[in-house]
Amino acid sequence: MLKRLVISAIAALAAMAAAAQNDAQFSQYYEIPNLYNPAAIGLTDNIRLRGAGRLQWLGIDGAPRTFLFAGDMPFKLFNRRFGTGLVLQQETIGLYSSLNLNAQIAYKLRKFGGEFTGALQIGMYDQRFKGSEVYLPDGDDYHQSGDEAIPTTDLHGTALDLGAGIFFNRKTWYAGISMTHLTAPAIKMGGENGGAGNDENIYEFHAPRTLYFTAGGNIPLKNTLFEVMPSLLAKTDFSFWSAEATIRARYNRFLSFGVGYRWNDAIIATVAAEIKNFYIGYSFDYATSALHSASSGSHEIVVGYALKLDLGEKNRNRHRSIRIM
Repeated sequence: MLKRLVISAIAALAAMAAAAQNDAQFSQYYEIPNLYNPAAIGLTDNIRLRGAGRLQWLGIDGAPRTFLFAGDMPFKLFNRRFGTGLVLQQETIGLYSSLNLNAQIAYKLRKFGGEFTGALQIGMYDQRFKGSEVYLPDGDDYHQSGDEAIPTTDLHGTALDLGAGIFFNRKTWYAGISMTHLTAPAIKMGGENGGAGNDENIYEFHAPRTLYFTAGGNIPLKNTLFEVMPSLLAKTDFSFWSAEATIRARYNRFLSFGVGYRWNDAIIATVAAEIKNFYIGYSFDYATSALHSASSGSHEIVVGYALKLDLGEKNRNRHRSIRIM
């Protein structure tokens, strides 16, 4: 009986994670803003590159493992300012794995002492399920081995994915709102070897529309070398919602540290360093939910590099934030 309860709990956990985490969850969201808002690109005169890896809920089999690459840069065309970006995200949760590749384009307009950015995102959502690894224990009272709703072969499907966002940034603060999976794409998953020849062998995965709100800023402390940088990320797919707030301090534009809280989920500790054009940050999540009894926590690393561009004008909207170097 105990074995069955453990198996059922893990299956339920994986299902909830897949439903509530269609977009990757990163505690250092402020370092990879264009993952959540395609308009958060080209914010300075830099080419910005970021790589990230996250191991979530260590100690739980099938917990999310996420890897990401993000890049963005500004450019000028017909004396107008634009931005372009790219996000590649790969994640595995249990027997599911997903790959998202998105290209972003943004138009910028300077108003009200800052810069408005509107952007569109187009990409590919690729989903796989390892049905060949499905295991049903003998004597399972809840499932039957011949249940057609349980795939027993490997499945694969791809769909077009769209997103959009707006972003406003001034010298010491920023805010943005965006939506991913605008068309709520339905990914039809069939046999990887083309064996699915009828509807009975087709399974669908739905990526719900997800709304994001981000905000943050930096507050220099007078007569010191410290800056305080609060930030916020809130999201909902209109069935689930989540929010997290972070406050960090940076010393001499070099070393930063902070704490955060994700609602009903985790307490977060972060430390980061900037050396010339390089950035490296580490965060640790301690679960505040019942997961803490099964997991030792979540670990995350973000590394980055920035290269200055010459756009022929002084960047009047440069941030003093560890998001942007």
